[in-house]
Amino acid sequence: MLPWKGGPVVRYNYIAIEGNIGAGKTCLSSMISEQFNGKLILEQFEDNSFLPKFYKEPDKYAFPLEMSFLAERYQQLKDQLTKQDLFKTFTISDYLFNKSLIFAKNNLQADEFALFSKMFTIIDEFLSKPELLVYLYLEVSNLQRNIKKRGRSYEQVIKDSYLSNIQQGYFDHIRKLDGVRVLIIDTNNIDFVNNPDDYQAILKLIDKDYPHGVHRLTL
Repeated sequence: MLPWKGGPVVRYNYIAIEGNIGAGKTCLSSMISEQFNGKLILEQFEDNSFLPKFYKEPDKYAFPLEMSFLAERYQQLKDQLTKQDLFKTFTISDYLFNKSLIFAKNNLQADEFALFSKMFTIIDEFLSKPELLVYLYLEVSNLQRNIKKRGRSYEQVIKDSYLSNIQQGYFDHIRKLDGVRVLIIDTNNIDFVNNPDDYQAILKLIDKDYPHGVHRLTL
């Protein structure tokens, strides 16, 4: 239902784009939103003062970082998903609320994560769930390439092992999701930002009526 002719129409009312650090979530979400007149929700992670501190001293700042992200993501999604915009045809975000649980499980001690997961469960039920989740898969070497290219100073210390753990955390969590359509798209051999053909190929994958479950796709 993507508009090859006749105006902007998207099959799904709410799409979430996910992926590891440096996977291209924000780029793809922004491109789709701009082309098809979608309401764009971007995570405001650069405003979080704990993030640079966490990469320097993870043990000290992991819990305040994850709690602050949980609160910020919840408030943003709650505000944006409940506000109707008559001039937008659908909503697309560059994150899934569940990413809070994925990162927290990797970054927190067991007792901290137990408390965190209780808080997550309490507030998660009040948020609308996306009709389609798109996960952009990149190998760690390509993630590091993108991280270095965009040049955020505090990200340059991220280790391969951390990215691998986060990637595995996403896969473990996705396998447990119930009643959600998930596309895992291998983007290692494409460049959807600079190659229009690659971008169109991704659009065609998104523009299908998928049953609930996980669908692994390669371009």
